[in-house]
Amino acid sequence: MSNMNNLTWSEFQKVNIRIGTVLHAELFKEAQKPALKLKIDFGKLGVKSSSAQLTKLHNAESMVGVQVAAIVNFPPKQIANMMSECLVLGAVDDALGISVIGPLHKVANGTKVS
Repeated sequence: MSNMNNLTWSEFQKVNIRIGTVLHAELFKEAQKPALKLKIDFGKLGVKSSSAQLTKLHNAESMVGVQVAAIVNFPPKQIANMMSECLVLGAVDDALGISVIGPLHKVANGTKVS
């Protein structure tokens, strides 16, 4: 039996992390916490919506065209008046905010992260 805090390799393989390009971003005024509404192109997986609390370090205009890493196999989650279909990954710094995680070089939308 593994430690509750440790994932097994097979558990990690269930997490589907993909790279997508932000097509559209806007301030999510209806969200309880400051956030952006994002539309992200994941290639063959399609375009997915996400609510991302990135507003301390990122604004809507600067996010368009940026490639991000996101978990795409969580069930959709209702956030205010929208369904968030993926979880954009970021480095969380309590003082600075959340810095979005993405590839250093452009890759095809839908590329798997492992």
